[in-house]
Amino acid sequence: METVAFRMTLKPGMREEYERRHREIWPELADALRAAGIRDYWIFLDEATGHLFACYKRTDTHTTDALPALPVMRKWWDTMAPLMETHADNSPVAAPLAPVFHLP
Repeated sequence: METVAFRMTLKPGMREEYERRHREIWPELADALRAAGIRDYWIFLDEATGHLFACYKRTDTHTTDALPALPVMRKWWDTMAPLMETHADNSPVAAPLAPVFHLP
């Protein structure tokens, strides 16, 4: 399995709502992520900067490149757009992070 990590940015004052929406993640979205091969997905917040650090593992046969075309993914992005920095299509602005250390 490959580990993927990236950084996003939460808008000021949006932490509680962001956490609430993720606690209540739509079952159909969770199912789509799992079906795409995503496993062990974590999101952490740097409270000082509002940066969200996300990481997950994905299977060797993942189909994560197809997720943006799914209606449930587009709807989730539209719902989350008021809470975080996004592109014009409401997809999150996400900067990939390069691995520099791993302790197995």
